[in-house]
Amino acid sequence: MGSCSCACSRGKRSHHMSDENKPVLVVDYGAQYAQLIARRVREAQVYSEVVPHTTPVAEMLAKDPAAIVLSGGPSSVYAEGAPRVDPALFEAGVPVFGICYGFQAMAGALGGTVEHTGTREYGRTDLGAEGGVLHDALPARHPVWMSHGDCVTKAPEGFTVTASSAGAPVAAFEDTARRFAGVQYHPEVGHSPHGQEVLRRFLHDVAGLAPRWTTASIVDEQVERVRAQVGDGRAICGLSGGVDSAVAAALVHRAIGDRLTCVFVDHGLLRAGERAQVERDYVSATGVRLVTVDARERFLAALAGVTDPEQKRKIIGREFIRVFEQAELDLQAEAGGDKYRYLVQGTLYPDVVESGGGTGAANIKSHHNVGGLPEDLDFELVEPLRALFKDEVRRVGTELGLPETIVQRQPFPGPGLGIRIIGEVTAERLEILRAADAIAREELTAAGLDRDIWQCPVVLLADVRSVGVQGDGRTYGHPVVLRPVSSEDAMTADWTRLPYETLERVSTRITNEVADVNRVVLDVTSKPPGTIEWE
Repeated sequence: MGSCSCACSRGKRSHHMSDENKPVLVVDYGAQYAQLIARRVREAQVYSEVVPHTTPVAEMLAKDPAAIVLSGGPSSVYAEGAPRVDPALFEAGVPVFGICYGFQAMAGALGGTVEHTGTREYGRTDLGAEGGVLHDALPARHPVWMSHGDCVTKAPEGFTVTASSAGAPVAAFEDTARRFAGVQYHPEVGHSPHGQEVLRRFLHDVAGLAPRWTTASIVDEQVERVRAQVGDGRAICGLSGGVDSAVAAALVHRAIGDRLTCVFVDHGLLRAGERAQVERDYVSATGVRLVTVDARERFLAALAGVTDPEQKRKIIGREFIRVFEQAELDLQAEAGGDKYRYLVQGTLYPDVVESGGGTGAANIKSHHNVGGLPEDLDFELVEPLRALFKDEVRRVGTELGLPETIVQRQPFPGPGLGIRIIGEVTAERLEILRAADAIAREELTAAGLDRDIWQCPVVLLADVRSVGVQGDGRTYGHPVVLRPVSSEDAMTADWTRLPYETLERVSTRITNEVADVNRVVLDVTSKPPGTIEWE
């Protein structure tokens, strides 16, 4: 399975690591890039979490943060109801870094001046750096990415101004004695070429944080946490064959050994050849015990007549758990009555956020085991990847010795092809989509593009028909959609510009070889506004 944010058994759990990995809290003021800031902090080998700006200061401090980063946001500090920074935050002795709106809010809370000057800066902007810790030895003038209308015109008392631009007389400031700093621009985006170095300097040099968030430390920390949670109990893992569940299982296996049993559910929503691949490759790579359950008829029956995507996800999540419960009973009987109390899942941080957990974010869609799980869940969840982004998961998999064929596998959703059929899921429609998907994957691999794209969902518009001509005759078949996307962590994504020759081969083969498909279209929507999957 892919992921879950349930409070299990229905109880909240902390993402916190050990004392040496106290979190840097990224306070989200409605920024497009709050998750990206958290990732950039981790790239500086410091652990981070995102919290909503509505979190009281006392609650933030209860997390014992190593530092706090105030994100950008769409508001004007002058707007009625605009989010404010509680001045008590700056009395707590915690290092603070402000970005864009967070920079302005920080300046205002500390007695600086923020004005609406009428001069706006959006996009690539020339920055004049004037020394200080953040910009020391960087080019005196270099590009940054700005997005602001208001600006700081006077820094708070005790701060040194270290950068400016045409539209921002105070584009960066720092007070190293109190371990405060901030910038008007967005250091987290790639369009600010020195931004990561500036963020690293705040974390390491201003805040004094050691770079301890490493792949090896993640593995050691999670193995320790799993051992503490499971004790001498037994765990069952829903193995999908994807990197998330594979790495989660490998971590738990390292922690508790043969007290883990993996269950692979063939729900009939798999792509061509996936069951054989999982049964062959994962077991040989890890030595984990794997039990395969054939539940194809059960899932198809449960999905019959269902077209709403949220209902599909919830049905698939429910049926997964029911299959696990039965598998656990069978394993329990085999083990002489020793109950499997724990269910291992490959929950990732983006899954939790996108499902409305963790940051007060809107619920964009339910991941099949995040908000899609039944209320009467009879397992306690073990989620060793819940605090990680996808790239971190891949590095952990490599650290654990998993083969590249597993670690670099393109993401595939837990609900499988069930959410790539727009309309009712039937056996016939699954076969059509399976065939089209197999052709697309074969051609992308043959073109050497597997590492250039994040994933390429193939979507069957089952409730849509289009007129076509094949063999001098009229056809009335289904369109399929190619959705190639590039991403680092699935929080944002752009459509991948595939070579025309590759697209032509994919389209020609699908329309020639797959019955009932007479049209192939290309989805060129980024995320946002679209999501990666259509449902």
